[in-house]
Amino acid sequence: MVKVLIIEDDIIIGQMISMYLSEDQFDVKQSVNGHDGMREIVHFQPDVILLDLVLPDFEGLELCGAIRGLSSVPIIVISTKTNIKEKVEAFNIGADDYLCKPFSMQELKARIKASLRMSDIQVPAADGSEGTESESQYHDFTLDVERRLIVIKDQKIDITNSEFEIMKRFIHYPGRVFRRDELIDTLYRMGDIVNDRAIDVHITNLRRKIEQNPKEPQYIKTVWGVGYKFVHLSAI
Repeated sequence: MVKVLIIEDDIIIGQMISMYLSEDQFDVKQSVNGHDGMREIVHFQPDVILLDLVLPDFEGLELCGAIRGLSSVPIIVISTKTNIKEKVEAFNIGADDYLCKPFSMQELKARIKASLRMSDIQVPAADGSEGTESESQYHDFTLDVERRLIVIKDQKIDITNSEFEIMKRFIHYPGRVFRRDELIDTLYRMGDIVNDRAIDVHITNLRRKIEQNPKEPQYIKTVWGVGYKFVHLSAI
């Protein structure tokens, strides 16, 4: 069973998250301050940590750095702070993901499972069982995680590391619209310094490699004024 540690001083929010995840086969512990959270990391040995940046006894980013020095498990920041500077600082100091409040419990669970997949930890399936995911397949489209390539109709398509990370994010959340700044965050965690224009270039290159007609894409759709989304053919 996957163990989740919530470090959140708002007891009601913490209880809501705990109840939701417990119903979905997660083993959950809750700490209301940083010192208790650090103790639970040692004793509970969580597989993933949900960290609020506003705590009564710790400055959130300082605690994030302290946790990263103690453990290598995924850290998902949950915060009311929405500006890009806070996000960049959190990623720089060791966070693996950043989720702005308010958020849906469904998205939180999806973020947790994505972080666990990236760290090769077994993820609870919908039926409560556990399993690993070495590839994602939709109709004639396969993303091979182990070999870091795409296979379309048995044809191997080589892609760059940045393109692979974007496609992995798309496929983990099919149909979800990603803003450019979210895709920038994805690549920033790899150490890439990118901007909106660079994201557009990556999308153009991906379409050139995977679409039958890049000018009329089937897989990667533009949502004008917002960003991009992945649509698998079985859903069309």
